[in-house]
Amino acid sequence: MLTKAVARYIRVSPRKARLVADLVRGKTVGEALAILQYSPQVAARHIEKVLRSAVANAEHNHQVRHLDDLRVNAVIDGGPSLKRIQPRAMGRAFWIRHRLAHITVGLVEAGPTRPARETGSEGAAARPRARGARRPAPAAAGTARRSGKTKTTRSA
Repeated sequence: MLTKAVARYIRVSPRKARLVADLVRGKTVGEALAILQYSPQVAARHIEKVLRSAVANAEHNHQVRHLDDLRVNAVIDGGPSLKRIQPRAMGRAFWIRHRLAHITVGLVEAGPTRPARETGSEGAAARPRARGARRPAPAAAGTARRSGKTKTTRSA
């Protein structure tokens, strides 16, 4: 990681902030700032502020001049919760948890693109199956017996 900026104890739910962070993760700095500027979520303002701080850290501490070579790596961690009690009917009480988030935005140098995977002589047998994909049917055995039913064919 080249440089990073951290904002802690931000008053936004980590789950909602992760939705915004997923939009900009892996993008260049210019693309990420454009996305965050036009996102209507409150978390986008906080992530944008931390991203601008990370860019300033890269320029000042590491003398980075070409921001197009940097990719955004945003991580949202959960912080402590502010616990409140809401009185309800018949003597009950409901807990209200105001969640806090820790926002970490790192800038990494864009590495070379990965080459296409080579296929050897193994072919499709060596490739991993996709999750939920069916297994290939086993080879038919010549002496396999059916469950008491015989198959009849009609010839005319």
